Amino acid sequence: MSDARLLSVPVSRLSYRNAVLSTGMRTVPEEVPIAISYAGSSHAVMMATPGDLEDFAIGFSLTERIIGDASEIASIDVVETELGIDVQIFLTEDVTQALRARRRSMAGPVGCGLCGIESIEQAVRKVPDVSDSRLALTGDDLADAVFLLNGAQPLHHETRAVHGAGFYVPGAGLLAVREDVGRHNALDKLCGAVMRSGASGQHGAVVVTSRISVEMVQKSAILGSPVLIAISAPTALAIRAAEEAGMTLVGLVRGSDYEVFTGVERIAIGPNIGQLYKIG
Repeated sequence: MSDARLLSVPVSRLSYRNAVLSTGMRTVPEEVPIAISYAGSSHAVMMATPGDLEDFAIGFSLTERIIGDASEIASIDVVETELGIDVQIFLTEDVTQALRARRRSMAGPVGCGLCGIESIEQAVRKVPDVSDSRLALTGDDLADAVFLLNGAQPLHHETRAVHGAGFYVPGAGLLAVREDVGRHNALDKLCGAVMRSGASGQHGAVVVTSRISVEMVQKSAILGSPVLIAISAPTALAIRAAEEAGMTLVGLVRGSDYEVFTGVERIAIGPNIGQLYKIG
């Protein structure tokens, strides 16, 4: 398969029970350093899958709260180097000035006991409130979202080594799916794709193939989505963040079985959206 995101490598396969050794080829995902730069200045470097990089640039800029809308990005230039890829983002003038001011405010003296305080505050930043969204899902929607995501991950099916993130709209299915070796990268790429499409995050649910960390909650809330669905479980901090945001958190989805950790009032029994779960 010819794809810059994939590489075919030789492997030795051993059947321990039958004591048989064979050789073959295995498709693995590429993982490269990708720098996100603004106005020629490097902002962050992530190890990521080298695909959907414009979506990555937009989504990262959104979830880092550098922009609030895709129109605030003037241009994106993807530059490949011998060591990796530099995604050069040029913002509109007012947003560029705001970013420069933000950087100046975070630059301070080093050598003190509290010199990492800005990054700590960033890690536990306040999550946007999504409680006003009227989105409601049935149990069938939850199963459908996970099922459709599983079938829309070509890199995963080739490699079994990447994460996926999708945006599910009841009655319409998956609006977008993005994949990456990093679960946070996959979600950033998805946020960029949704923003580029012009869709509103509050009208759909984010569905992911990983556990739910607090960052996944933060990114989904910044997109505006009131529901986060996963095949794995959340952390305690992710649950607290979802409660603060008024977000519905659904984990461990296995067909018609799942666990709702927060916001159960948005989930209906079966196909009848008016028949909500009774708590107690």
